[in-house]
Amino acid sequence: MKHFALLFLLLLGPPIAAAGQPPPAAAPDAALLNQIALRIWHNEGAGKREYLTYWSKNEPFPSLGIGHFLWYPKGRSDRFEEQFPALLDSLKLQGIPLPDWLSNSDGCPWPDRQSFYADFDGPRLRSLRQLLSDTLPQQAAFILQRFNQRSQQMLADSSAAESAALEGQLKRLRQSATGFYALLDYSNFKGLGTSQNERYQGLGWGLKQVLLEMSATADNPPAEFARAAGQVLRRRVANAPKDESRWLPGWIRRVQSYAEPGTTVSAGASE
Repeated sequence: MKHFALLFLLLLGPPIAAAGQPPPAAAPDAALLNQIALRIWHNEGAGKREYLTYWSKNEPFPSLGIGHFLWYPKGRSDRFEEQFPALLDSLKLQGIPLPDWLSNSDGCPWPDRQSFYADFDGPRLRSLRQLLSDTLPQQAAFILQRFNQRSQQMLADSSAAESAALEGQLKRLRQSATGFYALLDYSNFKGLGTSQNERYQGLGWGLKQVLLEMSATADNPPAEFARAAGQVLRRRVANAPKDESRWLPGWIRRVQSYAEPGTTVSAGASE
């Protein structure tokens, strides 16, 4: 735990405080990251253990862990970034033992959804769910690490004017626990918005687009982030080549949680 606490502090950066409160005297410990992990798990999988290992009928890959990290079957790829192997590398670096079958795996061993669910109650997926339920803060730390790395690249790849606006909004949101939760959850949910493959009619829907949609003078940055995210997601649906309107109510409920004070300290809060 000491090793993880140190990793957490190194990844976190500047101290953050609850909305409307002054920054704490010391950086927060792993408890806050655990709360954010629980909330992300709630958003992605209703906080249910069985959804830590999930394969959607609409996708050619399983989604694993609190962040629904993608793992492609051997020999397959898609336009979306595969994250699960990097999560495993992160756990190994922290000295967390993996099940033997997972340590020796050279890729997702299930070729399709049918074989995945045929093995759902078998030893491999049971041991995987146990590992994932035991490492909630570490998974949130992984999301945080990826966010810190990729957001810096987002700034570097933007114009000078955009970079200044983005950096200002990032700084404002980092001042509260709710804002920090919003940044981590949305970037994990809809990406950074930098991929040219994730555009409809030339317009993206990731974190970058939300931050640029925000007002620079709003008094409540998390609430303004929630408003801007809703606007960006509605625009995505309007521009989509296929009807995505069935997903929009759930997306809006999710981003509205960013405007609710105390969201990160109530893992079971309903959407």
